[in-house]
Amino acid sequence: MEQAAFQLAGVDAATFAYVGFAAFAASIVGGVSGYGVGLILPVVIAPVVGVAGVIPAMAVSMAITNFSRVVAFWRDIDWPRAKLALAGAVPCCVLSAYVYTLLPTTAIAAVLGVCLVGSVPLRRALASAGWRVSDGGIVAGGAAYGILIGGMTGLGAIVIATFMAAGVEGAALIGTDALVSLFTNLVKVAVFGTRTSLDADLAVAGLLMGACTIPGAFVGRWLLDRFAMSVHTALMDALVLFGGASFLWRAWTGAA
Repeated sequence: MEQAAFQLAGVDAATFAYVGFAAFAASIVGGVSGYGVGLILPVVIAPVVGVAGVIPAMAVSMAITNFSRVVAFWRDIDWPRAKLALAGAVPCCVLSAYVYTLLPTTAIAAVLGVCLVGSVPLRRALASAGWRVSDGGIVAGGAAYGILIGGMTGLGAIVIATFMAAGVEGAALIGTDALVSLFTNLVKVAVFGTRTSLDADLAVAGLLMGACTIPGAFVGRWLLDRFAMSVHTALMDALVLFGGASFLWRAWTGAA
Protein backbone atom coordinates (compact mmCIF):
# COMPACT_ATOMS: atom_id res chain seq x y z
CA MET A 1 0.00 0.00 0.00
CA GLU A 2 1.33 3.43 -0.94
CA GLN A 3 2.33 5.87 1.78
CA ALA A 4 -0.48 8.29 2.58
CA ALA A 5 0.08 11.78 1.19
CA PHE A 6 -1.93 13.53 3.90
CA GLN A 7 -0.31 16.68 5.30
CA LEU A 8 -1.77 18.08 8.52
CA ALA A 9 -0.40 21.54 7.77
CA GLY A 10 -2.65 21.71 4.70
CA VAL A 11 -5.88 21.42 6.71
CA ASP A 12 -7.64 24.75 7.24
CA ALA A 13 -9.39 25.93 10.40
CA ALA A 14 -12.89 25.33 9.04
CA THR A 15 -12.07 21.70 8.25
CA PHE A 16 -10.55 21.22 11.71
CA ALA A 17 -13.75 22.58 13.28
CA TYR A 18 -15.98 20.45 11.07
CA VAL A 19 -14.11 17.22 11.80
CA GLY A 20 -13.86 18.05 15.51
CA PHE A 21 -17.59 18.65 15.80
CA ALA A 22 -18.33 15.46 13.85
CA ALA A 23 -16.05 13.52 16.22
CA PHE A 24 -17.78 14.96 19.28
CA ALA A 25 -21.28 14.25 17.90
CA ALA A 26 -20.32 10.73 16.80
CA SER A 27 -18.92 10.01 20.25
CA ILE A 28 -22.25 10.91 21.85
CA VAL A 29 -23.94 8.41 19.53
CA GLY A 30 -21.32 5.80 20.42
CA GLY A 31 -21.73 6.47 24.12
CA VAL A 32 -25.42 5.67 23.82
CA SER A 33 -25.33 2.69 21.48
CA GLY A 34 -21.82 1.24 21.81
CA TYR A 35 -21.03 1.87 18.17
CA GLY A 36 -21.36 4.67 15.64
CA VAL A 37 -18.09 6.60 15.86
CA GLY A 38 -16.35 4.21 13.48
CA LEU A 39 -19.27 4.41 11.07
CA ILE A 40 -19.69 8.17 10.93
CA LEU A 41 -16.12 9.51 11.08
CA PRO A 42 -14.64 7.56 8.13
CA VAL A 43 -17.14 9.22 5.81
CA VAL A 44 -16.22 12.64 7.26
CA ILE A 45 -12.44 12.26 7.19
CA ALA A 46 -11.93 10.33 3.93
CA PRO A 47 -11.90 13.52 1.80
CA VAL A 48 -9.43 15.06 4.28
CA VAL A 49 -6.88 12.30 4.94
CA GLY A 50 -7.48 10.15 1.86
CA VAL A 51 -8.96 6.65 1.80
CA ALA A 52 -5.62 4.97 2.60
CA GLY A 53 -5.27 7.12 5.72
CA VAL A 54 -8.75 6.48 7.11
CA ILE A 55 -8.12 3.23 9.02
CA PRO A 56 -4.72 4.19 10.54
CA ALA A 57 -6.01 7.60 11.68
CA MET A 58 -9.21 6.04 12.99
CA ALA A 59 -7.20 3.46 14.96
CA VAL A 60 -5.54 6.25 16.95
CA SER A 61 -8.78 8.16 17.37
CA MET A 62 -10.78 5.10 18.37
CA ALA A 63 -8.18 4.06 20.95
CA ILE A 64 -8.73 7.40 22.70
CA THR A 65 -12.50 7.26 22.19
CA ASN A 66 -12.78 3.82 23.71
CA PHE A 67 -10.41 4.64 26.57
CA SER A 68 -12.69 7.52 27.58
CA ARG A 69 -15.70 5.21 27.27
CA VAL A 70 -13.99 2.59 29.45
CA VAL A 71 -13.45 5.28 32.09
CA ALA A 72 -17.07 6.43 31.85
CA PHE A 73 -18.44 2.86 32.14
CA TRP A 74 -15.69 1.32 34.30
CA ARG A 75 -17.95 0.06 37.08
CA ASP A 76 -20.27 -1.65 34.58
CA ILE A 77 -17.73 -3.69 32.56
CA ASP A 78 -18.31 -7.46 32.37
CA TRP A 79 -14.66 -8.46 32.78
CA PRO A 80 -14.97 -12.26 32.32
CA ARG A 81 -16.80 -11.92 29.00
CA ALA A 82 -14.48 -9.12 27.86
CA LYS A 83 -11.48 -11.44 28.41
CA LEU A 84 -13.16 -14.20 26.38
CA ALA A 85 -13.80 -11.87 23.47
CA LEU A 86 -10.26 -10.47 23.58
CA ALA A 87 -8.79 -13.99 23.50
CA GLY A 88 -10.29 -14.41 20.05
CA ALA A 89 -10.09 -10.83 18.81
CA VAL A 90 -6.48 -9.77 19.46
CA PRO A 91 -4.53 -12.41 17.48
CA CYS A 92 -6.94 -12.21 14.55
CA CYS A 93 -6.74 -8.41 14.60
CA VAL A 94 -2.94 -8.52 14.31
CA LEU A 95 -3.17 -10.66 11.17
CA SER A 96 -5.89 -8.66 9.42
CA ALA A 97 -4.25 -5.30 10.25
CA TYR A 98 -1.06 -6.56 8.60
CA VAL A 99 -2.99 -7.66 5.49
CA TYR A 100 -4.59 -4.20 5.32
CA THR A 101 -1.17 -2.57 4.92
CA LEU A 102 -0.66 -4.54 1.70
CA LEU A 103 -3.87 -3.45 -0.05
CA PRO A 104 -4.14 -0.74 -2.76
CA THR A 105 -6.42 2.22 -2.02
CA THR A 106 -9.16 1.15 -4.46
CA ALA A 107 -9.36 -2.23 -2.72
CA ILE A 108 -9.53 -0.48 0.66
CA ALA A 109 -12.43 1.68 -0.53
CA ALA A 110 -14.25 -1.37 -1.91
CA VAL A 111 -13.81 -3.40 1.28
CA LEU A 112 -14.89 -0.45 3.44
CA GLY A 113 -18.00 0.01 1.31
CA VAL A 114 -18.96 -3.67 1.32
CA CYS A 115 -18.47 -3.99 5.09
CA LEU A 116 -20.43 -0.85 5.92
CA VAL A 117 -23.36 -1.70 3.63
CA GLY A 118 -23.29 -5.34 4.73
CA SER A 119 -23.34 -4.43 8.42
CA VAL A 120 -26.96 -3.23 8.18
CA PRO A 121 -28.57 -6.53 7.08
CA LEU A 122 -26.13 -8.43 9.33
CA ARG A 123 -27.27 -6.53 12.41
CA ARG A 124 -30.92 -6.99 11.50
CA ALA A 125 -30.48 -10.71 10.79
CA LEU A 126 -28.73 -11.36 14.11
CA ALA A 127 -31.42 -9.45 15.99
CA SER A 128 -34.33 -11.23 14.28
CA ALA A 129 -32.71 -14.66 14.72
CA GLY A 130 -32.48 -14.16 18.49
CA TRP A 131 -28.86 -15.35 18.34
CA ARG A 132 -27.57 -16.80 21.65
CA VAL A 133 -23.97 -17.75 22.45
CA SER A 134 -21.99 -19.62 25.13
CA ASP A 135 -18.51 -18.73 26.41
CA GLY A 136 -17.01 -20.53 23.41
CA GLY A 137 -19.29 -18.52 21.17
CA ILE A 138 -17.97 -15.29 22.69
CA VAL A 139 -14.41 -16.34 21.81
CA ALA A 140 -15.52 -17.21 18.27
CA GLY A 141 -17.41 -13.94 17.95
CA GLY A 142 -14.33 -12.09 19.17
CA ALA A 143 -12.21 -13.88 16.57
CA ALA A 144 -14.64 -12.94 13.78
CA TYR A 145 -14.60 -9.36 14.98
CA GLY A 146 -10.79 -9.34 15.11
CA ILE A 147 -10.48 -10.67 11.56
CA LEU A 148 -12.72 -7.90 10.22
CA ILE A 149 -11.78 -4.97 12.45
CA GLY A 150 -8.03 -5.23 11.82
CA GLY A 151 -8.48 -3.64 8.43
CA MET A 152 -11.86 -2.00 8.89
CA THR A 153 -13.69 0.39 11.16
CA GLY A 154 -17.27 0.80 12.33
CA LEU A 155 -17.97 -2.89 12.90
CA GLY A 156 -18.86 -2.54 16.57
CA ALA A 157 -22.28 -4.01 15.79
CA ILE A 158 -20.61 -7.43 15.53
CA VAL A 159 -19.14 -7.50 19.03
CA ILE A 160 -22.22 -5.71 20.40
CA ALA A 161 -24.42 -8.45 18.89
CA THR A 162 -22.15 -11.13 20.36
CA PHE A 163 -22.33 -9.70 23.86
CA MET A 164 -26.07 -9.11 23.63
CA ALA A 165 -26.53 -12.75 22.59
CA ALA A 166 -24.59 -13.73 25.72
CA GLY A 167 -26.93 -11.71 27.93
CA VAL A 168 -24.86 -8.55 28.40
CA GLU A 169 -27.01 -5.43 28.23
CA GLY A 170 -27.35 -1.77 29.19
CA ALA A 171 -24.33 0.05 30.58
CA ALA A 172 -22.42 -3.25 30.93
CA LEU A 173 -22.80 -3.79 27.19
CA ILE A 174 -21.36 -0.36 26.32
CA GLY A 175 -18.46 -0.61 28.76
CA THR A 176 -17.50 -4.18 27.82
CA ASP A 177 -17.58 -3.38 24.12
CA ALA A 178 -15.41 -0.32 24.75
CA LEU A 179 -12.78 -2.41 26.54
CA VAL A 180 -12.54 -4.89 23.65
CA SER A 181 -12.42 -2.07 21.11
CA LEU A 182 -9.70 -0.26 23.07
CA PHE A 183 -7.37 -3.26 22.89
CA THR A 184 -8.02 -4.04 19.23
CA ASN A 185 -7.35 -0.43 18.25
CA LEU A 186 -4.10 -0.39 20.23
CA VAL A 187 -3.09 -3.50 18.28
CA LYS A 188 -3.87 -1.71 15.01
CA VAL A 189 -1.85 1.35 16.02
CA ALA A 190 1.13 -0.89 16.76
CA VAL A 191 0.86 -2.79 13.46
CA PHE A 192 0.29 0.29 11.31
CA GLY A 193 3.13 2.11 13.04
CA THR A 194 5.63 -0.65 12.30
CA ARG A 195 4.42 -0.93 8.69
CA THR A 196 4.72 2.86 8.03
CA SER A 197 1.00 3.10 7.22
CA LEU A 198 0.65 5.42 10.21
CA ASP A 199 2.90 8.47 9.80
CA ALA A 200 3.25 11.43 12.16
CA ASP A 201 0.61 13.56 10.40
CA LEU A 202 -2.02 10.82 10.51
CA ALA A 203 -1.14 10.03 14.13
CA VAL A 204 -1.60 13.66 15.21
CA ALA A 205 -4.85 13.87 13.23
CA GLY A 206 -6.08 10.77 15.04
CA LEU A 207 -5.06 12.20 18.41
CA LEU A 208 -6.93 15.44 17.73
CA MET A 209 -10.07 13.58 16.65
CA GLY A 210 -9.81 11.34 19.69
CA ALA A 211 -9.52 14.34 22.00
CA CYS A 212 -12.74 15.73 20.52
CA THR A 213 -14.56 12.49 21.31
CA ILE A 214 -13.70 12.42 25.02
CA PRO A 215 -16.51 14.70 26.28
CA GLY A 216 -18.99 12.94 24.02
CA ALA A 217 -18.44 9.63 25.83
CA PHE A 218 -19.62 11.16 29.11
CA VAL A 219 -22.55 12.93 27.45
CA GLY A 220 -23.51 9.59 25.90
CA ARG A 221 -23.30 7.94 29.33
CA TRP A 222 -25.76 10.51 30.69
CA LEU A 223 -28.11 10.08 27.71
CA LEU A 224 -28.08 6.28 27.76
CA ASP A 225 -31.40 5.95 29.61
CA ARG A 226 -32.99 8.98 27.93
CA PHE A 227 -32.59 8.21 24.22
CA ALA A 228 -35.13 6.66 21.84
CA MET A 229 -33.07 3.77 20.49
CA SER A 230 -35.47 3.05 17.62
CA VAL A 231 -34.83 6.52 16.21
CA HIS A 232 -31.08 6.10 16.66
CA THR A 233 -31.11 2.74 14.88
CA ALA A 234 -32.97 4.09 11.86
CA LEU A 235 -30.62 7.08 11.56
CA MET A 236 -27.54 4.89 11.94
CA ASP A 237 -28.72 2.48 9.25
CA ALA A 238 -29.22 5.39 6.87
CA LEU A 239 -25.78 6.84 7.64
CA VAL A 240 -24.09 3.47 7.27
CA LEU A 241 -25.71 2.78 3.90
CA PHE A 242 -24.85 6.26 2.62
CA GLY A 243 -21.26 5.99 3.81
CA GLY A 244 -20.83 2.51 2.38
CA ALA A 245 -22.24 3.61 -0.95
CA SER A 246 -19.83 6.57 -1.06
CA PHE A 247 -16.82 4.27 -0.55
CA LEU A 248 -18.07 1.86 -3.22
CA TRP A 249 -18.43 4.82 -5.59
CA ARG A 250 -14.84 5.85 -4.90
CA ALA A 251 -13.66 2.32 -5.63
CA TRP A 252 -15.75 2.09 -8.82
CA THR A 253 -14.58 5.43 -10.20
CA GLY A 254 -11.00 5.07 -9.03
CA ALA A 255 -11.30 8.26 -6.97
CA ALA A 256 -9.95 6.58 -3.83
